[in-house]
Amino acid sequence: MSQWSLASTLESGPGFREGIAEFGSHLDLSKFGSGLTAAVFGCTGPALIILNAANEGGLTNAQAVSWLFGIYVLGGLLTLGMALYYKQPIVGAWTIPGAVMVGIVLADFNFAQAAGAYLVSGILVFLIGISGKFRDLVEFIPQPIIMGMIAGVLIEFTIGIITAVQNAPLIAGVGLIGFLLFHRFVPKIPGIVGAIGLGTGAAIWQGSTALTSISISIAQPILVTPVISLESIITIAIPLTVMVIGAENMQAIGVLQVEDYDPPINSMLVFSGIGGMLASFVGGHNANIAGPMTAITSSEEAGEDREGRYVASVIAGVLFGAFGFVAAAATSIVNAVPGTLISLLAGVAMIGVLISAFEGSWVSTSRYQYGTFFALIIGMSGLSLFDIGAPFWSLIGGVLVSLILETEDWRELFGEDSVPDSSPTVDD
Repeated sequence: MSQWSLASTLESGPGFREGIAEFGSHLDLSKFGSGLTAAVFGCTGPALIILNAANEGGLTNAQAVSWLFGIYVLGGLLTLGMALYYKQPIVGAWTIPGAVMVGIVLADFNFAQAAGAYLVSGILVFLIGISGKFRDLVEFIPQPIIMGMIAGVLIEFTIGIITAVQNAPLIAGVGLIGFLLFHRFVPKIPGIVGAIGLGTGAAIWQGSTALTSISISIAQPILVTPVISLESIITIAIPLTVMVIGAENMQAIGVLQVEDYDPPINSMLVFSGIGGMLASFVGGHNANIAGPMTAITSSEEAGEDREGRYVASVIAGVLFGAFGFVAAAATSIVNAVPGTLISLLAGVAMIGVLISAFEGSWVSTSRYQYGTFFALIIGMSGLSLFDIGAPFWSLIGGVLVSLILETEDWRELFGEDSVPDSSPTVDD
């Protein structure tokens, strides 16, 4: 009987030496542009969600700054570690739906009790990761259904392109034109660089930025002694754990698979748990692998060189960490960038991922079509039940529908006798 060890659970990778040594040779405008986009996306609207949650929860400004410091600095370190060791475009940040959920219930707990719930959540994620069972679960779900989930969840970002142009025709419109022009006439430079450059220029020209209002100061995190209570575990820790696993990690794994990577599933979950545990001691709700930002840095906009896209994640990680250290200035930094420009950049960054997801859903195979369709529409719906987001329910719904209607496809996967015949029959 073989002896279990943590090392045997974690996937091996090329290693830090190789990732660092090859960083310079892969660095180009594509990687820089995608890394910058992921960072700008993660440091703007999401940061406002944290600030709003802290305000609704009655936290002091110092506690809110400590929260931001924990999730961004540790998220940045998680990004650097995963991206450089595995040479994959993996980004660590934090769960946005989790922050929204925490904001709703935070007023019922003090800062130490909330930290206790975050600590328990990190421990739960870590334990599930080291069990190795999460990888088995991911491999059980058919690839087309995962692709349907990814397409459904991410399509709202691309719809944001149209909404942004409608709400701010000059800023978003010029940014979109920049994307199209660069994509068509300057193919060696990613279209998103054109969107960033022209969109930012239009915002400055229109006076929609507030760069002069930015005040920079170093964050001073507060060390917290977590207090664990049954109520906070039930109210915060368990829903937060499901969000980290079922939304962020599952989404990140899916987008990496879309781009033909072999993601280190166990390691992604284990280190999400460690990040959550560490973040709790400064009041951060977690620091885990992030789905949307991983989608940005793993897309074709990060360059045709798939082996080098990890560089985009490294850039995002450095910027996340830097943002965490100046978290005290978060409000002024976030407000300096027009929200419509952020929506546009996030949308164009997702185009390649969505195209690949649709191809993986229906073009590449005729199997699991009903399950994939339901995964798509549940993901698009934004369904939330029991404070658990659409990515989780998208996979659950897609698999259940497929098991009911497409038993022949499952028989091919597991063998003739593994799946009961529940398909409808038609008499001749």
